[in-house]
Amino acid sequence: MRESDMELETKRLHLQSREEADAEEREGIGQTGSPRGMDLSRCEIAPPDMEAYLAAKSRWDSVAKPLSGLGELEEAVQKIAAAQRTADVDLSRRCVVILCADNGVTAEGVTQSDSSVTALCAESMANGTSSINQLANAYRAEVLVVDAGMAADVENESILKRKIARGTANIAAGPAMTRAEAERSVRLGIDIMGGLKQRGVRIAAAGEMGIGNTTTAAAVTAVLLGLPPRKVTGRGAGLDSVGLERKIAVVEKAIRLNAPSPDDPLDILSKVGGFDIGAMAGMFLGGGIYRIPVIIDGMISAAAALLAYRLAPAVKAYMLASHQSGEPAGRLLLAAIGLKPVIDAGMHLGEGTGAVMLLPLLDGALAVYRNAHRFEEIGLERYVKLT
Repeated sequence: MRESDMELETKRLHLQSREEADAEEREGIGQTGSPRGMDLSRCEIAPPDMEAYLAAKSRWDSVAKPLSGLGELEEAVQKIAAAQRTADVDLSRRCVVILCADNGVTAEGVTQSDSSVTALCAESMANGTSSINQLANAYRAEVLVVDAGMAADVENESILKRKIARGTANIAAGPAMTRAEAERSVRLGIDIMGGLKQRGVRIAAAGEMGIGNTTTAAAVTAVLLGLPPRKVTGRGAGLDSVGLERKIAVVEKAIRLNAPSPDDPLDILSKVGGFDIGAMAGMFLGGGIYRIPVIIDGMISAAAALLAYRLAPAVKAYMLASHQSGEPAGRLLLAAIGLKPVIDAGMHLGEGTGAVMLLPLLDGALAVYRNAHRFEEIGLERYVKLT
């Protein structure tokens, strides 16, 4: 197929998907009671319960161990307590959400594989055979696979079908999506969190699957942080040096061509983002709205988290950073929010795997928090903080 034909076909499928999505919107498909009418640029997030936070800290300090001996894990438990409004932290029901979407920028040769792999991986996750499923099974987490905008239709009843469109447009040739589609993707993530709330989920993880999404995430990151693309663009699933240079050039071109406004997160998303990034940003906002802590996964998830933070800074209280991504922008994104990752293991698998890896560490910390002996029980004088 000639390049011009490919572009025409992409535009046709994109328009067809918009019409399908508009029909779903009219029919009320995907409604979960979340606040669809809210102004996303003025998203109100209730503050965390600092009394619960301090009560959790007091409980930690009563455990017969050095103060803050479990480091960031103690802070994470306190933060969860504040989000859940109780020092009796409950992580009994947990869910990792995988937002699957395709990206038109793959036409620029920025990936090792084409968009058909997105559908293959989504079906594997829905069938329970992918890497994320094995980790989720080990750590007692549900897996929810969502079609947020795959180019193909995967007929699998385990996939939640909420397609915004059949993939985004090529950001190197124009905007990724319309602003209305960007808003729809964010609202999708909020809706998902509303559904998890109704099902009694106490903590969620934001994962993704979409060939080409390290390129869109790099473009989003460069604009959000005001950094040159070369500083924030990595090898993704494993590009060689030539491929990396091509990817950097594509990100530079996309930003130059589309001129997204650094002060408008929804403009950034619509110009150079992806449906998976928008939906994850919505998950973080929904975490604040529904008071469910949401774990950030890798660099793509962190880019979405920073978008959500720029829309509503109060949402930071409901975010947990799992690991230090192997992508160059990982730590920069978390630092921009003011978060520290717990795990530094060179992970860059995606699918929410790093986020789920935080769960057993939290389980271990909670075992100490709930059950370890207290200073008073063993007749030991409490430690005091020295300055």
